[in-house]
Amino acid sequence: MFDIGFAELVIISVVALLVIGPERLPGAIRTGSLWLSKFKRGFNDIKREVQQELHNDGVMQELRKTGEDLKEQANSIQHDVKKSAESIVQSVAPDTTTDDKTEAPVEKNNA
Repeated sequence: MFDIGFAELVIISVVALLVIGPERLPGAIRTGSLWLSKFKRGFNDIKREVQQELHNDGVMQELRKTGEDLKEQANSIQHDVKKSAESIVQSVAPDTTTDDKTEAPVEKNNA
C-alpha cells in the first residue's frame, strides 16, 4: 500500500516517542491500529460491493443478450412453421375453387 522503508519507520518511531511520550505511546499505537483496521475493512466492503455490482451488471447484460437470441430463434421457428404449413396445405388441397364448380345440376320434374 505505502512504500515505507526501514529508515522511515525508525524516524516516525523516534518522532512519535518524543511527541507522545513513552507512557502514552502504546495506547496511541493501539488506537492507530484500530483506525487503520476500520479503514481497511471499510475499503474492502466498498470494493466487494463494487465488484458485486459489476458482476450483477455483467449477468444482466448476458440475460438481455440471451433473451434477444431466444426472440430471434422463436421468430425464425415461427417463420419456418408457417412456411411448412403453407406448403403442406398447398400439396394436400391444390385448388379448392374448381371443386365447388363441378357439382352436378339438379333436375326438376314437372309432373
